[in-house]
Amino acid sequence: MEGTIRLLGRPSIAYDGVPVRAPRGRKSWALLAYVLLAERPPTRKRLAEMLFAEAEDPLGALRWTLAELRRALGVREALSGDPVASALDGLLRVDVLQVLSATDPAQLLDVDGELLEGVQLDNCPDFEAWLMVERHRVASAVESRLREAAVGLVAAGRAEDAIPFASKAVAANPLEQGNHELLVRSLAVSGDRPAALRQVAVCEDMLRRELGIEASASLRQASTVEQRPTLGLVGSRAAALSAFEAGRAAVAAGVVESGLECLRRAVSEAARCGDTELQGRALVALGGALVHAVRGQDEEGAITLQEAILVAERAGDRSTVVTAYRQLAFVEVQAGRRTTAESWLARASALAETDAENAAVLGVRGMNSSDLGDYPAALQQLAESAALAARCEDARQQAWSLSILGRAHLLRGDYSQARAVVDQSLDLVRQQRWVAFLPWPQALLAELDLYAGEVGAAAEGFEQAWALGCQVNDPCWEGISARGLGLLAAERGDYQGVVHWLDQAARRSSREPDRYQWVHAHVLDTAVGTAIDQGDHARARPLAVQLAGLAARCDLRELVVRAQLHLGRLGDAQAINSARLMAAEIDNPNLTELFEGL
Repeated sequence: MEGTIRLLGRPSIAYDGVPVRAPRGRKSWALLAYVLLAERPPTRKRLAEMLFAEAEDPLGALRWTLAELRRALGVREALSGDPVASALDGLLRVDVLQVLSATDPAQLLDVDGELLEGVQLDNCPDFEAWLMVERHRVASAVESRLREAAVGLVAAGRAEDAIPFASKAVAANPLEQGNHELLVRSLAVSGDRPAALRQVAVCEDMLRRELGIEASASLRQASTVEQRPTLGLVGSRAAALSAFEAGRAAVAAGVVESGLECLRRAVSEAARCGDTELQGRALVALGGALVHAVRGQDEEGAITLQEAILVAERAGDRSTVVTAYRQLAFVEVQAGRRTTAESWLARASALAETDAENAAVLGVRGMNSSDLGDYPAALQQLAESAALAARCEDARQQAWSLSILGRAHLLRGDYSQARAVVDQSLDLVRQQRWVAFLPWPQALLAELDLYAGEVGAAAEGFEQAWALGCQVNDPCWEGISARGLGLLAAERGDYQGVVHWLDQAARRSSREPDRYQWVHAHVLDTAVGTAIDQGDHARARPLAVQLAGLAARCDLRELVVRAQLHLGRLGDAQAINSARLMAAEIDNPNLTELFEGL
């Protein structure tokens, strides 16, 4: 018999499609879900405190509920020991675990409902806090897998098959413009441009009505299938190689539109002359340029990168496949889609061989670990990335990895270590004349100056980062430097300035559909904290709620804790207890200090 545990939607257990009698006890499903989804097997003490604290005999109530679950599951060895292990591997299928692994993308189309739909335990606030975060995380993972399937199908020339996946992603998160853009592109590439234009109009109306914003230009651009240029019946390898080199040079020099045109021409020429290796290299360069050099083009970039993988695999070009995997991971990390980010990173790590490849992959992996709040892993990965980059004389990768390492030290309050690596990153950026990246280490150094009491140096650094960020039109740099100017205003006691700059930071950092979610959440965290410090609870409360949802959905664990702390300071006493429990998993002295005196 084949057994299935359903936790998405109304929970149930079935064998060969026939439901069995549900376990008794309204906390049974909560217990089962927690054991199955916890990162490590929970102790009996932890489970009893979380779910049965009000019982006369919490451990006895736990034992009874575990026995009831074993009866319903029909597996005597399940849910035993201390810590409690599920022991269900290979015995029953668990829908949420299958969706998270997405071995069969078609299963995603059958997902309907949120995690533990209808389960609510008002007298178990710790569990409710966990469930809120987990519902966001699972919903985000489902959405990410749907998007991944749709992008892969479009890249493989099966745009019509991609439409159901893109449509379900839109239904799962209709306020995310990127999902609409993916559906529009799927419809357009499949040949149904009228339907694509109708979807554009639906998205424009929804964003205007619900969020009060206009859709970006990339949405309408997705409705037009761009034909790559054709320059004759037979392609020339010399022409393809020339266009490839010219395109890469133009993008590196900041002449992006010209560079993209050259790279598209290189792809087309290489395809016509049958040089699949050069075609794959041109596709990965084009996809990387769309991801890094053009705002609002991550959807097209991801499709191009997946197309590059298909072409490069045919050519046996391992290096190009690694680069494409790593670039796709970067897109997912920025978007806060951890499940798919880890999937691409694992594939890139498995194939990477050279110091340059490993440095780049470790850099993205370290960025993801830092965003997650896993600082021990982040510090190790980023330091190794910077060392490998130095060894192979890749100064830009070294500067990039050092800057993210500096951010991790700064967030932990290790200011001397942060300054050492940020100074080194800034020196490398200036040596490379990497103007497009310069605002980031400038803003980090300015924040360190502010914490060191060097207000004049901090003001100069933030102002330079802001001006240059605006000049290069990068929403991340604009958001992070505007946040810094808000901190500077707070230091000077200018609350009006605080509100102005942090509102600017929130708008700038979220204006594009392919925003870096950590920056947006980081800005919201600062905005809530400064508002509470000033007693402006009317401003703080909606921002705290927004931060809590965003951080949970993007698995930004430290910012989930900070959101709960803010809600606690706003009067929710249970939120502080939940924050304390979640913070125990995060190795950050700065975060620990926030609980002192609460």
